[in-house]
Amino acid sequence: MSNEALSFLVFCGGMLLLMGIGIPMAFALVLTGAGMAWALDFWDTQLLAQNLVAGIDSFPLLAVPFFILAGELMNAGGISRRIIQMAQAWVGHIRGGLGFVAIGAAVLMASMSGSALADTAALATILLPMMRAHGYPMATSAGLIASGGIIAPIIPPSMPFVIYGVTTNTSISALFISGIVPGLFMGLGLLIAWKLQLRKIDLPPGQPLPMADRLKATAKAFWALLMPMIIIGGMKTGVFTPTEAAVVAAFYALVVSFLVHREMSLRDLHGVLVRAAKTTAIVMFLCAGAQVASYMITLADLPGVLSGWLGGLIESPRLLMALMMVILVLIGTALDLTPTILIFAPVMLPIAVKAGIDPVYFGLMFVLNGAIGLITPPVGTVLNVVAGVGRMSMHQVIKGVNPFLITYTLILVLFTAFPQLVIAPMKWMR
Repeated sequence: MSNEALSFLVFCGGMLLLMGIGIPMAFALVLTGAGMAWALDFWDTQLLAQNLVAGIDSFPLLAVPFFILAGELMNAGGISRRIIQMAQAWVGHIRGGLGFVAIGAAVLMASMSGSALADTAALATILLPMMRAHGYPMATSAGLIASGGIIAPIIPPSMPFVIYGVTTNTSISALFISGIVPGLFMGLGLLIAWKLQLRKIDLPPGQPLPMADRLKATAKAFWALLMPMIIIGGMKTGVFTPTEAAVVAAFYALVVSFLVHREMSLRDLHGVLVRAAKTTAIVMFLCAGAQVASYMITLADLPGVLSGWLGGLIESPRLLMALMMVILVLIGTALDLTPTILIFAPVMLPIAVKAGIDPVYFGLMFVLNGAIGLITPPVGTVLNVVAGVGRMSMHQVIKGVNPFLITYTLILVLFTAFPQLVIAPMKWMR
């Protein structure tokens, strides 16, 4: 058996075995990398330690803790709630209006935090009790909120785009821009899917609020609405980089929460910082472990091995892209988005580039596919969040998310078949 084939066997077999026995993903990555080093006769504990440090020794990765902190501050400081209240004031009276509120709020909040879990938790905490009180079917409502939450990894600023960009050396700014149109497509798709679901649901329309109340709710959300304009506008004009944009977002959310909304105290800030630190530690340890595995993957030339196996498809970029999307869909049923990026992006991107696929387009499709995996059973991290907040069974949430999961799958197929839907507006905006 060749060294390359042995390394591939160790990598795949090691990851499956370690995940199967319940080893945390970060440790599984480190142990798999160590196993590959042993298989390649390249064992060096000092080299493993250096790669662990190198995995998080990156200036662009500083964006991750600050975007996480910004999301926590938004939820604790009333920014997320004001966005939802504004959406409710304008469309809450329509038949099934709380569903439209969830979609609109999800798109707006996605342009501020970049975290699917943070946005989903905020939406579910505020909207699910209201939907239950107004007689909405809870399974479908939970599925809609979970589906809205995964728009956050696509519309900038996006934490997964930062991790993907650092992992594959792809322009983070270009990835951010590439996500704007697909993110709006996702919102539009949810609107259509929810409208179709309303045919099966008997919900009476409500009473529209007076225009004065609508304007008042909009005025209260002014500082929240200003946040994405500052972040995206600053990056577009070159005032600051994506990493600096994360710092600006966190600082802006802190100032608004303390001085404008005045809904936070120093005691609350301590809890926010602790939650953000815990989440950051998990993500950074994953990045450190992935660097060990990634170094060994490069050393073993696994992308070259896969290129050899897929050699016949290199001349057919769309067919190759379709096959890789199917593989990622299957991976998404078992892995969270961040580990999927860290493990498979360095392997798949060189093959895509060799086939002539635009690397930014491939990055967008990779993250979009992984984001859909967040609501794909049996793992579905976002589904777990909604089930926990709504005190529902996982079975109920899975049943309710299916119509929206089908909608997202159709969008994924559309972007795979017609890449110019992503590439053309991306180039225009750049």
